[in-house]
Amino acid sequence: MTDADQVRDQTRNDAVEAALGKLDLDTKARLLAGRDMWSLPAVPSIGLEALVMSDGPIGVRGVRWTADDPSIALPSPTALAAAWDPALARRAGRLLAQEARRKGVHVLLAPTVNLHRSPLGGRHFECYSEDPYLTGAIGGGYVNGVQDGGVGTTVKHFVGNDAETDRFTVDSVIAPRPLRELYLAPFEAIVANAHPWGIMTAYNQVNGTTMTEHQYLVNEVLRAEWGFDGCNVSDWMAARSTTGDILGGMDVAMPGPTTVYGPALAEAVRAGEVPEAAVDEAVRNVLRLAARVGVLEGAPAAVESLPAPVDGHALARELAARGFVLVRNEGALPLDIAAGGTVALAGAAARDARVLGGGSATVFPERVVSPLDGLTAALPEGAVTFSVGADPSDEPTPAGQGFELHAVCRDASGAVLGEGGLPSGQVQWIGDDLPAGVTYETMASIEVRGTFLPRESGEHAFGTRGLGAFALAVGGETLWSGVQEMGNEADPFEAFFGAPSERARVTLTGGEPVEVSLTYQVPDVSALPLRAVMFSLLHLGPQRDADELIAEAVAAAREADTAVVVVATTERVESEGFDRRDLTLPGRQDDLVRAVAAVNPNTVVVVNAGSPVELPWREDVAAVLLTWFPGQEGGAALADVLLGDAEPGGRLPTTWPARFADAPVTEVVPTEGRLEYGEGLFIGYRAYEKHAVTPAYPFGHGLGYTDWTYESVEVTSDTVRVRLTNTGTRPGREVVQVYLAPVADPVERPASWLAAFAGVAAGPGESVETEIALPARAFEIWDEEARGWRRIGGTYEVRASHSHGDTRLTATLDIA
Repeated sequence: MTDADQVRDQTRNDAVEAALGKLDLDTKARLLAGRDMWSLPAVPSIGLEALVMSDGPIGVRGVRWTADDPSIALPSPTALAAAWDPALARRAGRLLAQEARRKGVHVLLAPTVNLHRSPLGGRHFECYSEDPYLTGAIGGGYVNGVQDGGVGTTVKHFVGNDAETDRFTVDSVIAPRPLRELYLAPFEAIVANAHPWGIMTAYNQVNGTTMTEHQYLVNEVLRAEWGFDGCNVSDWMAARSTTGDILGGMDVAMPGPTTVYGPALAEAVRAGEVPEAAVDEAVRNVLRLAARVGVLEGAPAAVESLPAPVDGHALARELAARGFVLVRNEGALPLDIAAGGTVALAGAAARDARVLGGGSATVFPERVVSPLDGLTAALPEGAVTFSVGADPSDEPTPAGQGFELHAVCRDASGAVLGEGGLPSGQVQWIGDDLPAGVTYETMASIEVRGTFLPRESGEHAFGTRGLGAFALAVGGETLWSGVQEMGNEADPFEAFFGAPSERARVTLTGGEPVEVSLTYQVPDVSALPLRAVMFSLLHLGPQRDADELIAEAVAAAREADTAVVVVATTERVESEGFDRRDLTLPGRQDDLVRAVAAVNPNTVVVVNAGSPVELPWREDVAAVLLTWFPGQEGGAALADVLLGDAEPGGRLPTTWPARFADAPVTEVVPTEGRLEYGEGLFIGYRAYEKHAVTPAYPFGHGLGYTDWTYESVEVTSDTVRVRLTNTGTRPGREVVQVYLAPVADPVERPASWLAAFAGVAAGPGESVETEIALPARAFEIWDEEARGWRRIGGTYEVRASHSHGDTRLTATLDIA
């Protein structure tokens, strides 16, 4: 830190203390409670503006659920981690900071750095990796990038929120060593290397204590031991106890206006249950955050000079290609499309790609480039044919393709209060996120109305999702009216949305528009802790015979030079709020791949999923490319990679099992409220190695379009120097992965673990040398008796590897 930085820090801290000194108890307590869904209250008397937060793992939604102000949609966090490049993550963060400033947002509710403990984790796609070191490196790059742009982050979910089942109440039971060495490790690394301005505490308990009240993990570990000086924000609706939360180190209870803080906190102080000093410390942290993002008068913002503007579309395309992982390639890629060459593209997801995960990671981009769009634009006219082949979903989903919709809000007399555009048939208004002129007190009904342009003739199904009374009309005719009751959904958010239900079918003609309308009677939400309206107009296109669809794809593939099959998961398979039950692809997609591969030996399968799925046909196809949820430019990036204009740059951030039965850790459902992390230190590749299970594709695996020869490795106690040569015919990038494997280990540890990594690039025939720092922590364990880190001496094999399963060079290192 320069002298100038120190002066600015001192000025900022002085301004914070001066502002704090002017506040009375009631104002301080109010400042710690959200004033609405996304912001903290302004206090004009001290020059404090409202502090605005927004969801933002892959894009900045802003404070409204609307497509009227679109957002750049980047690839999923699993894709970002697959690039194994903290500098690239930093560039992504800078773009998101730029988006946040454009939308008036001061703090992003990201990144998510929980681990891929089990492949069944429903929010797997929003987390980076199964490995704590890789997670900390990518998360640190992201945080540095966002904060480079003067926007805060809240690293989440602290800690032990590694599954979705019963996430509000589950007690994650984690022994001290795995808690420190695995689950806390990414948070610790990010605090040390990126100095985040915020942390979000999770819903769950850890070892019997709710995280929003966890004095040990928050006050003693996060703050006292690691030196975190930022603001601790609750996950939304996670705060449950006024005294427990404030004494447990939670600064802000979100969302508002009704929380456990505010008047309840002021009363607790007056009753002698809470020392006012604890309130002051929380307010100090909030004011420090406000000062850093530039909304506290008299305090210099942490960033004076903003980074250069970023082209969001170009970066989204680059990020996607860099994160694609080519796990198999028998000479099929890059495609060699000669004049007159053809590609048979199959799979519903090739036309309607899933570009982002569900839940709080949802944003609304101004455009989405599907695989069909990308390949059609990149290849000569007529070179690409498309067939559905198989659809991963056979139930209605929120109205999207072909629908032009808006919402009309009326009062009890039928008078229009206000209108708003809808990005899809889904209404999700939370807190004050309502169209202009509309309030919960006056709103009696909402009509989702507009037109639908079918792309296919046949019987179309329409339905609803949500709790309450509906009336559904198509073509001016009311097809259904009734009430949807609550089902048996376990997660409160899933229960509030309700289960999708088909309500009516109507025969429509492709290319002929029809009017559609869904009217919803708004219930009284005044007694709810969080006022919200959530419901959806659903649609499902004509369902043709599955065998017939596969036969069409097979016929097209038989005549084409190359077959490209896109398989995918759906929001009913992986999304926020629930965990997966297995790793199978939904629908008849596996049958489609097998049938196409049987007639075209040059079959390439593109896997459009945020986390591992079973690929039972993987040895029967020419190439397998994992594209995760690739963001809005995914189809363009796919064309770049398939045609060789870009190299698939990704390496697996998580082990890909051959079968679900092979996954060593699968338990995500609590027993009597407790989820025992009984596997201890052995998750991911550590567990596969311990149990001698060979995965389909190991951690760190990924193929490029060139070959690399590892020529030499030299090691010291703190560095590894590796020399390698690009022996192929194309330029490329390699990720050199360094693993440590103790010889005759005196303590229980995994057989090997990732210690460090570095990316290198070289042209054909070029050699490159990289020096990689070995972190001291790589040789340490958490000593449960001493309650501290202990260095383990002895002999280690240092492995310079292409992946965890592909060691290229080794050296021996003796550590004192």
